[in-house]
Amino acid sequence: MITDISFITKRQIGIIIDRRGNIEYVIIGSSEELVIPKLNRFGLISGKLRGIRLIRTDFKNSTPDEDDIADLALLRLDSLTVVSVDTVGLPLSMSTIYLLPVGGNGEYNTLDDKDIYNQRIDYNKFIEGLEDEIESKSTKLNITKGRSMAVLTGAFKNSAEAARNLLELKELARTANLEVIDNIYQIRNKIDAKYVVGTGKLKEIVIKTVSSGAEYLIYDNTLTPSQSRMIAEFTEIKVIDRTQLILDIFANRAKDNDGRLIVELAQLKYILPRLGIKDDSLSRLTGGIGGKGPGETKLEIDKRKVTDRIAFLKKKLKGIEKSRVVKRHKRTKKDIPIVAVIGYTNAGKTTLLNNLSNSNIYADDLMFATLETSSRRIRFPEDKEIILIDTVGFIRNLPENLLPAFKSTLEEIKSADYFIHLVDSSDQDYDKHIESVEKVLEDIDLANKNRVIVFNKVDMIDEETLLELKNKYRGDAIFISALDRKTYTEIIDKLYYYFSKSWGKG
Repeated sequence: MITDISFITKRQIGIIIDRRGNIEYVIIGSSEELVIPKLNRFGLISGKLRGIRLIRTDFKNSTPDEDDIADLALLRLDSLTVVSVDTVGLPLSMSTIYLLPVGGNGEYNTLDDKDIYNQRIDYNKFIEGLEDEIESKSTKLNITKGRSMAVLTGAFKNSAEAARNLLELKELARTANLEVIDNIYQIRNKIDAKYVVGTGKLKEIVIKTVSSGAEYLIYDNTLTPSQSRMIAEFTEIKVIDRTQLILDIFANRAKDNDGRLIVELAQLKYILPRLGIKDDSLSRLTGGIGGKGPGETKLEIDKRKVTDRIAFLKKKLKGIEKSRVVKRHKRTKKDIPIVAVIGYTNAGKTTLLNNLSNSNIYADDLMFATLETSSRRIRFPEDKEIILIDTVGFIRNLPENLLPAFKSTLEEIKSADYFIHLVDSSDQDYDKHIESVEKVLEDIDLANKNRVIVFNKVDMIDEETLLELKNKYRGDAIFISALDRKTYTEIIDKLYYYFSKSWGKG
């Protein structure tokens, strides 16, 4: 009996047992604690228990402590039993805790059986019934949501920053077809070098995530390779960061061959410094949320293969870029003015282009709904025309690995004669979005390009907010609803007046 061994060695002893009664592990701890080994071979499936239980000895009492409760929730054990050892090595009493069905906070309960010599509950039937209830509630929740569920997290300097960033992260998750069911964050001046958030906070976050049945934990902060490794060792939940999420969106949204090559290059550049790390997030990146990663499992990837592939993609993209330059040169030679519609992602750029040019380019109420650069002609009286370019949306703090995916857009707008800077007036952080776009323009030496700010979605704000915007940008902005062509008069007049000078009409 383990209590005899525990009494003789003066150490806590633990055994991990599967549902058939087989002992899978015998764990020898110290007098104060027991360290549970990695349980990777007992797969963790969302909405299910792990199929094993832990029984451990204790010299003080049989009441499970905070570490026991955390282990139960983090590891999704069927149950955890603490057996107290008396002064001669015999089992004195026991206490068994188990998880309650999906609740979101790692709630647990205690079995009535306390007398180790007179156990009345049929344990196997109890656990089977418990898991059926857990699985049923989790399945119903997933069916209700209709897609995989995620919890958002991160470390932020203040609550305002947290609210702003997590709202945008939620939209990114929605674009990736994930349902956000919660966000749990930490306010701190400096991020934790290991886990971004503190150890205690991460434990709370992981427990709530696994208890809620969510499959993904998404960090707003970009994780370093070492942070990815440490978090992967802490939990078996699928952990991704903002960069990976955007990469996955790009992989699913890229339609043409150029776009797919650019995204693959960005993904491989992200993977390269993380190779050699036992990081489960790599398997998710190679497969992606939508299954469109670079195409190899992490076990098949090595640095040489990735480096060779990166070199190949760079060479191929250089050839594609030369072709683009030729096309732009031909377009410029025709002396047709070019107007680029720029702005933060999901501002309504494609909808505006469609309605201005009577086109039918794909548009959706999603971030990065379109990644390819599209161009259409707009005709004015007397056979005058301009070329209108739709560009991929900008976003704050664009990760460096994603810059190549924006290169074609940046090159296109460099050749433009005029910018329409479209802004979503219904977004409470519209001013931050304007700053983000202006910063990118400054970074690529286009801050002095002539442009007009156009506030879109005015049909989604109240009259008071609209009046405040008009007063703030008096004479310097245009206000429209991209869905209502009747509001386009001012913007069309603006373009015609601006280019009429070069047409000899000014």
